[in-house]
Amino acid sequence: MQRLYDFIRRHPTGVDTFWAVVLLGLSGVSVVADPSRGSERLPAVPIVIGLCLVVALRRRAPEKMLLLAVAMGVAQLVFGVRPSVANFAMLVITFTVATVGERWASRLALVCSLCAAGLSQLRWPNKPHGNWVQEVFVVIVMTVPFVLAWVLGDSMRTRRAYFDQLEERAARLEREREAQSKVAVAAERARIARELHDVVAHNVSVMVVQADGAAYVMDAAPDQARQALETISSTGRQALAEMRRLLGVLRTGDARESGEYVPQPDVEQIEDLIEQVRQTGLAVDFKIEGTPRPLPSGVELTAYRIVQEALTNTRKHGGPDAGASVRLVYFDDGLGLLVEDDGRGAAHELYEDGGADGAGHGMIGMRERVGMVGGTLDAGPRPGGGFRISALLPLKPAH
Repeated sequence: MQRLYDFIRRHPTGVDTFWAVVLLGLSGVSVVADPSRGSERLPAVPIVIGLCLVVALRRRAPEKMLLLAVAMGVAQLVFGVRPSVANFAMLVITFTVATVGERWASRLALVCSLCAAGLSQLRWPNKPHGNWVQEVFVVIVMTVPFVLAWVLGDSMRTRRAYFDQLEERAARLEREREAQSKVAVAAERARIARELHDVVAHNVSVMVVQADGAAYVMDAAPDQARQALETISSTGRQALAEMRRLLGVLRTGDARESGEYVPQPDVEQIEDLIEQVRQTGLAVDFKIEGTPRPLPSGVELTAYRIVQEALTNTRKHGGPDAGASVRLVYFDDGLGLLVEDDGRGAAHELYEDGGADGAGHGMIGMRERVGMVGGTLDAGPRPGGGFRISALLPLKPAH
């Protein structure tokens, strides 16, 4: 059944031609079999063929087929060819033009539909001296199907236009959303690039200071010089790793525009951040598991920003009386973060479609930061309600 339906949709003109042939056969039989049509048979042949052609080509050229149907109707009145089964084509073309035709054609079809029954009754009255009330009733009954066909077609036109408008609006919103996501990604990458630039600049400054100190005490204190060179070596490796990540970022802004020249936060400042959040009224439970130790600057910055954004989302979307917990876990080869809250949870778009929350694109920033250090991020609703964000940040960048 589905195949037949698909075939009909793919070949509309073929289906119309089939029904036109059926209509031609029925009309021919009715004209030939009616003995009262003796003088009408000769002019009825081209009129019937023309009306069947209207049915066959109604979707390919609805306006032209309407004019052809009007011409065939006028010819019927002129040559006295009484209505037959072929006149069903006029009902079909009225519906078609009201659905897909031009506006002028639709109005013309409505006018002809209102006039056809009256003209037919005047040309071929039922009784020479019939009751005029009966004749009016017959005209109304014959007009109703044409008017209903036009109304149904016009309603379908309006409905199609409405759905086309909805599809166009959905496509436009999708394009705008993609554009906004790209802009958010570019802006976040630019900010990350500025922050990593500060990290790299700090490491290079340390190397310069240590190199100057080593050169100064090279002869007087060789041990101190050796220690300074070791510091330079470790700092240089860390700066090189940060620089590799920096080269993968599309920097699209100027650092001078935002004025962000303050030192970047690290893991030790997370406790101060949580204390600030608590002062706003949000209850936060903070724990550290494992043995704290120095981390790469990029990892510390990423950890701080994730906790900051997660608690911000809790305040924005958690609702009243929400509580949160923050866990920092030091592993041998990485740092684990777990931020949970028991609020009503964030919108689905915040963690599924990239974070287009209309305010800050926070989830986009989290994913970008974690990807910069080669880590993994998982965000979504908790089983018992609320929201959870977990991240694993490796101490060594992924190759």
